[in-house]
This record gives sequence, C-alpha cells and structure tokens, in this order.
Amino acid sequence: MFGRRNKKDAADDAAREAEQVVDGVDTEADEGVERERVRLEPEPRPDGPWDRSEVREPAEGRVDLGGLFIPGVEGMELRVEVAGDAIVAATVVLNDSAVQLQAFAAPKREGIWGEVREEIAGGITQQGGIVDEVEGPLGWELRAQVPVQLPDGTGGFQVVRFVGVDGPRWFLRGVISGQGAVQPQAAGLLEQIFRDTVVVRGDGPMAPRDPIVLKLPNDAQMVPEGVQQEEEGTSRFSGGMGQLQRGPEITEVR
Repeated sequence: MFGRRNKKDAADDAAREAEQVVDGVDTEADEGVERERVRLEPEPRPDGPWDRSEVREPAEGRVDLGGLFIPGVEGMELRVEVAGDAIVAATVVLNDSAVQLQAFAAPKREGIWGEVREEIAGGITQQGGIVDEVEGPLGWELRAQVPVQLPDGTGGFQVVRFVGVDGPRWFLRGVISGQGAVQPQAAGLLEQIFRDTVVVRGDGPMAPRDPIVLKLPNDAQMVPEGVQQEEEGTSRFSGGMGQLQRGPEITEVR
C-alpha cells in the first residue's frame, strides 16, 4: 500500500527526536531516500527490453510497429489501441492472458518508473482498489485489484499487474491481465515478450511522458469490427499518462 508520512509540528520535535534515538531511525532521512528512489538513473537491462541501438536486426522474429518491435510467438493475437488519431499501445493476447505494451519518452538520465508506480497506485486506491508493490521477475511491479463493472451491472474487481522498465530516454510499461495476473507463474511467456521488445524512441525532441507513436505493419490483417470481444477496461489504467481507446486489431500467427 502507498501513503505519505505525516510531518509533526514543532511541538512534537523533541518527542520525535527521542523516538529516533530509541529506534535508530531518521524519518527525515527516510523521506530523502524515498525521493532519491523515485529519481534514480535507469538500471542496467542485461535481459531487455532493448533499445534500438542494442539490437542488430530488430525485425528478426518481431512485429514492426515503428516505435516498438514486439516478438511474435505462435498463436498470439496483437491488438493496437489509439489515443486521438495516434496508435500508442499494443496488446499481445496469448491464450487466456494478455500484456499491453506502451512506450513513453523519458528524461535522458532519470528513470520515471518509481514515480509512475506511485501515480498508478494512487489512482487505483482512490477508486477503492487494492495495490501491492512487490519485486517480481521484471523488477518492481504493482499487483492490483482494480474496481470494474461486471456485465450484469454489479461491481467487482479485476486483478492486473503493472510492470515497467526505464531505458535510455524511454520508459516501457506493461499491463498484464488475465491468468498471467491472477497466477503470475503462468505469465512466463508474456514476461519474455516484454523483455525481448525493442523500443525505438527516435532522435527528435520529445517531452517526458509523451507516448512513442506506433504504426501498423505493412502486412497487417485487420480483424472485422465486432469479431473480437471488448477487452476488460481495467488494462487501460495509465497512471496519469492519458486514457486509451479501442483501436484497430491485427492478428499475428507464427
């Protein structure tokens, strides 16, 4: 769960200092560490996701979406989603699980995943959801129960996982839903797809958190409207980065 420590007023200073001596904990220093954690430089990515400069042939075994090269696996369905007129996210559906991938511009020497986690957690808890921050196979992630409206009109919860990795001037976020969220041990292939994704930020100027725009592959097979069922809406929580809307779908079978 997430929350902010309350600062004590001047009348409590003496008592606070006494407690710090007894407990051996400096709460002000802790707050400084927390702020420092939010603004850490990106950590090494020995297992991906990859920057375009780190992969010789990004299109080999991957679907070219312009800003993202997403690994293709047999039987997967690939959906793209739009914000306004731009394609900004892709969702890989595999059996009874899915992962939504979205890349954003980021500062040159500062990771934003810690900050984004706090924003996502705050938004979900304000709506009555439950969030836990845990260290998973892809690093620090959020495992959340998000309030949703069920088909019969009653309220319920959907379990989702928010994962993220900071890269050089970009940030890649994934939202895992379905069985891979309910039972994280079942998400191994989706996690591997996330790791092996290549991000193409480009050299042009972009403001931090601007979405990296995607494009449809040249050989995309468009699925007629109404064939696919609407995906659960909770995978569209974006942590303050702008809501997504349903867009065209493509199917990639290998």
